[in-house]
Amino acid sequence: MTKQFEQVDADRLIDPTRRKLLLGSAGAVGLAGFLGGGIWSVSAEALAEDLPPNTLLGFQGIAASTADEVTIAPGYRAEVLISWGEPLVDGAPAFDPQGNNSAADQEKQFGDNNDGMSFFPIDDRHGVMAINNEYVNEQYLFAHGGAKATSLEEVRKSQAAHGVSIVAVKRVGDSQRWEVERPSRYNRRVTANTDMQFSGPAAGHPLLQTAADPSGRKVLGTFGNCANGKTPWGTYLTCEENFDTYFGTRQADYPTTPEQKRYTLKVSEPERNWPDYDERFDVAKNPNEFNRHGWIVEIDPLNPTSTPIKHTALGRFKHENAAVTVAKDGRLVVYMGDDERGEHIYKYVSKGVVDAANPANNRTLLDEGTLYVAQFDGDDVGTPLKGKGRWIALEFGKNGLTPENGFRDEAEVLIFARKAAQQVGATKMDRPEWIAVNPHDGRAYCTLTNNSKRGEEGMPLNAANPRPNNIYGQIIRWDEGGDATAGTFAWDMYALCGNPIAHPEGVNRGTPNITADNTFNSPDGLGFDRAGRLWILTDGKYSNKGDYVGQGNNQMLVGDPVSGEIRRFMVGPKSCELTGITFTPDYKTMFVNVQHPGEEGDSHFPNNSPRPRSSVLMITREDGGVIGA
Repeated sequence: MTKQFEQVDADRLIDPTRRKLLLGSAGAVGLAGFLGGGIWSVSAEALAEDLPPNTLLGFQGIAASTADEVTIAPGYRAEVLISWGEPLVDGAPAFDPQGNNSAADQEKQFGDNNDGMSFFPIDDRHGVMAINNEYVNEQYLFAHGGAKATSLEEVRKSQAAHGVSIVAVKRVGDSQRWEVERPSRYNRRVTANTDMQFSGPAAGHPLLQTAADPSGRKVLGTFGNCANGKTPWGTYLTCEENFDTYFGTRQADYPTTPEQKRYTLKVSEPERNWPDYDERFDVAKNPNEFNRHGWIVEIDPLNPTSTPIKHTALGRFKHENAAVTVAKDGRLVVYMGDDERGEHIYKYVSKGVVDAANPANNRTLLDEGTLYVAQFDGDDVGTPLKGKGRWIALEFGKNGLTPENGFRDEAEVLIFARKAAQQVGATKMDRPEWIAVNPHDGRAYCTLTNNSKRGEEGMPLNAANPRPNNIYGQIIRWDEGGDATAGTFAWDMYALCGNPIAHPEGVNRGTPNITADNTFNSPDGLGFDRAGRLWILTDGKYSNKGDYVGQGNNQMLVGDPVSGEIRRFMVGPKSCELTGITFTPDYKTMFVNVQHPGEEGDSHFPNNSPRPRSSVLMITREDGGVIGA
């Protein structure tokens, strides 16, 4: 499964003795139509500083790949920890490669299309992993191979493959390898039909009340679970993203509301036809059910009897992940991106402070606080790819969030967070995805994955999103001066992604730290390790031709936040996305997800499987050392 490359000349543009970027005529990026139409060049000043030899990136970069296998840097191995359909809960049957497992089977098996995840240590030899199961590929889930469910049983099977898988793991001997522990009291599934509860300002609000739950405080299930977060008190935050694709109706004259349209509800053509067999998802019959999803859900992976909580104070939108940090005054801060073209970046600041001595007292920190949205401006002197910004509070009665503008209380501000963000003048971004906080300086990094509509009507260019028809994406970062609760920040562009192979010059070449050896598109997943290495995972185009020539399959790269240098570490199999990243506490084992391999019908990952299966990979060094060092 794992193919290792020999040393690749990934550093040909870097002087290894001084880590100094050697820029030729193509080393400056010309962009037109920005800040009044002038043509300007991106300075490589940060990259050209005299620095000691790179000790942060201690591995050899590899070439792009189009093979139907995992390729990884020399000296590393990648092994499958668990794949979709494997038995998890006691009594679960084996995976049926013909697709004949039932809904009841799937409720006890590992879910599909695993995405964000976190590792929770118990001791040096045991741990628990919480792993998102974002969605399903129907053509592989159902035995008939069709794109839609044909019965309630098939809808239930789909619902059972969604949500979160809680997986106990144990160390194998004295190695850095781990394996799934079966049986374990920790192993369980959280699905689209699991009992949950609301908390925070919107809990019990009329817009969350349904015939099945007139209290507006109890809700069934979670789905569309993209990425994740981890709290200081040891719980897991799973983020509901594309929840709109599960709702619809056959009622031809159903009047879609402006608020539903703002969340891109397409009632007559949902991506999944759950409403045909489960009335809960029929918006004509249960219109408020739509409002009960699109939240961040807290799960306690170490308490199998606990009830997941949807925290309404964090706002309702298409949550990508939740980057959690503790501010210098002890308050909890959560950075969040809304993954859709032209949407926004948010920050939540708790009212109270984290109490390390009493973890149970921290639960209310996610219920009492202020939600903010970001506004990015250009630099006062017109320097490209950098500027200043501010956080605007989304509080009822302030900044135009009043009854005159359609908000009757704070709950409505949170339920319709997108509408509120637009009202206060937040910056429209190029699909904000994962956010990660550098543990060494507190800077937050965000992947803006792409935006084919940038530059069109209603989606004008702006300082932080400067390219029309942005097919490659970028990674932006901001600095709040060491105080995560600050109301203002300075920002710059860590990487404007591009392809110097297809575009040696011009807007799509990318910033100087993008080279022919590390070119990639659509950065998505993001995470820091303890040493400060920035791990970048992609979910983009893998045609390997045209604009994407030389980029191969989706990949994982590693960046140095100081020099800007980026190296390719791993490449996934055909038609997959690499996503989710977590480490054991000693950082000698990394876990990463291979999601939707073979979505184009071109993969047999893993292990020549007749049906391609999303899987969790376990990455170790052959010498047992720290990953990436």
